[in-house]
Amino acid sequence: MSRVPVAVIAGILGFLLYIAAVVALADAVLPGHWTLHVLYFTVAGIAWVWPASRLMYWAARKEPPRRRSVSRR
Repeated sequence: MSRVPVAVIAGILGFLLYIAAVVALADAVLPGHWTLHVLYFTVAGIAWVWPASRLMYWAARKEPPRRRSVSRR
């Protein structure tokens, strides 16, 4: 089996599990104030991007770009 179908299946299942965990954690831990919910779901809505990008690079058999350090002269 090639990497692309594996990555698609893993990505979809992982994303569904991530959503379930985020919602369950929010219900169990967060108090009812709406500003905390907005902050939590903003962070949780962005946090999945890094693992998803790593999965896409793995499926494409490419190395992810590395950060370049800025040297001061």
